Amino acid sequence: MTSLESTPEPDLSRAFDLVMEMMAIPGKSCEEGAIADWVEQRLLAAGALPEQIVRDTAHTRTPTPGQSGNLLLRLEGTVSGPRRLLSAHLDTVPICVGSQPLAEGEMVRSANPQTGLGADNRSGSAVILAAALEILERGLPHPPLTFCWFVQEEIGLQGVRCMDVPLLQGPRLAFNWDGGAAAKLTIGATGGYRILIEIEGLASHAGGAPERGVSAIAIAGLAIADLHRQGWHGLISKDGSLGTSNIGFIHGGEATNVVTDHVTLKAEARSHDPEFRQQIVDAIESAFRRAVEEVASDSGVKGSVRFEGRLDYDSFKLPATEPCVEAAVSVLRELGESPQLAIANGGLDANWLTKHGIPAVSLGSGQIGQHTVAEALDLEQFRLACRTALRLATGAGVWLLA
Repeated sequence: MTSLESTPEPDLSRAFDLVMEMMAIPGKSCEEGAIADWVEQRLLAAGALPEQIVRDTAHTRTPTPGQSGNLLLRLEGTVSGPRRLLSAHLDTVPICVGSQPLAEGEMVRSANPQTGLGADNRSGSAVILAAALEILERGLPHPPLTFCWFVQEEIGLQGVRCMDVPLLQGPRLAFNWDGGAAAKLTIGATGGYRILIEIEGLASHAGGAPERGVSAIAIAGLAIADLHRQGWHGLISKDGSLGTSNIGFIHGGEATNVVTDHVTLKAEARSHDPEFRQQIVDAIESAFRRAVEEVASDSGVKGSVRFEGRLDYDSFKLPATEPCVEAAVSVLRELGESPQLAIANGGLDANWLTKHGIPAVSLGSGQIGQHTVAEALDLEQFRLACRTALRLATGAGVWLLA
């Protein structure tokens, strides 16, 4: 291990201003255009050349088209070393639209009680933007660098999944900012599978001839109850294997006097074990098929069910000896911290980065209570994340790779 003698410190006051302004800019998944434009303008104002900034076309290949692709800043190195990637996602969940960031002491919350703050993940986006601005404005020595602001993370990691990977220029060390405490290093995460379930029944007058209909709602209800009774919904533990599932969306019917003939449901299954995750998927599909057989009209007509599934992201786990993990551990220890290695039960852009052949460790940026109106940003942790990112970007914790 070698590290640069200089240990540059970021302008933490400027970093605070960045994150406060970024959290106030609306940008839920698929609507990241305004925040991506804002980041690009800050990079250009700091001295980045237009040809160093790239946007891919991932948003044209994702399941739901968006306003912007992934935003990249690519810098050639002024010192030798493997290329490093610093990344974070730009989008927020819908509850954060309308955020009014307000700092009170060491915590920031939204002054609008109806919204979340948007620290997930504008704090991570601000961390890597602050590092990029310091390097551009101060001419700090650095190895080859790629900064990437991903889109559509909150709806299944779609931006990184669909990105044009060669645009990253083959980084050998990758650091992703998302999550909580700045010294928490997430080296693994669960895999997630999503299922669209379409139930077809038979419409009939609910008062005059209900027996002639086949209720799609009844089929859905029976299937969900079956999953609950059999332990395949919520937290799942079977023969030493662990996972989760959820029916998170149901839509069907327009009136109480009609036997509902169509219901749409959206479900998910998660597990660190891909084989057990498939068992959960199989259990969900089997429950709905059994429910179809239980509901029939007086003439014996039965409904049907159709499934459309996709793997949003596969599980991964990096060894503690992975170079990006060792580099992050080294920098945090230099800063007087005690790094903690963690495994996440949610997905991260690092899931797909690792799948793309770029092992990535995820670091926290101070978020607390994500996806809720109680969301907050811990400024002490945010500042630590900013200091860590600049050190990693300028070459601290360099590990010689074969």
